[in-house]
Amino acid sequence: MAARWVYILVGTAIAESIGYIFRAICIDHASLGLFICMNLFLLLPPNALALFNYKAIGEIVRKSGIQSHRFWLRPRFIVWFYFASDIFSFLLQSTGASMTAQEDTAETGKWICIGGLAIQLVFLTSFSAIIVAVMRNPLYTVDKSPRDEDSRSAKRHVMRVMVVTTALLYVRSVYRLIEFADGYGGKIYSAEWAFWVFDTVAILGMFVVYIMFVIVAYFPRY
Repeated sequence: MAARWVYILVGTAIAESIGYIFRAICIDHASLGLFICMNLFLLLPPNALALFNYKAIGEIVRKSGIQSHRFWLRPRFIVWFYFASDIFSFLLQSTGASMTAQEDTAETGKWICIGGLAIQLVFLTSFSAIIVAVMRNPLYTVDKSPRDEDSRSAKRHVMRVMVVTTALLYVRSVYRLIEFADGYGGKIYSAEWAFWVFDTVAILGMFVVYIMFVIVAYFPRY
């Protein structure tokens, strides 16, 4: 059985699907309530995908049992610091998204959303440095699954997933940041193809990687 936090992926997939349903409905039947729901369900769930990666790297560091003198490579710091950053970014984005639906608070809400996305990008960048550090240090290992030749191939399997999904999440976050900065009347927001390429394809790509290169076997229930 997989660790409980692995099921974050299931909840995120459901939430994203609901968001796309709201977006499809808004094409012909736009309303304030549908607009708010669409923004919330499309803007916020990817934060949970970031949390999944934070937890995965934290578990690798914890199970390896290495007492690093670098505070940013301690499992408790990785999990709780980035969890807190994710929650903070989540709250800013949810607050901003709800405010953008009202004309008198739309501008303020836009900048709050931009702040939340910018914070997420900063933490994703610093988290990328941790991924590289863990990937390059042979002392950090993962449990070998039956399909792996040795522990090194098992680690490569997991780290490949971490690198690709974090990069896709970064692309999506940059697009969303530019979209909000450009404004609802801007060219980027009005270009439907940009949303499907830089948001939908990026998030779909993450789920494809998670499904094709399953890593749940490396994180058993504990």
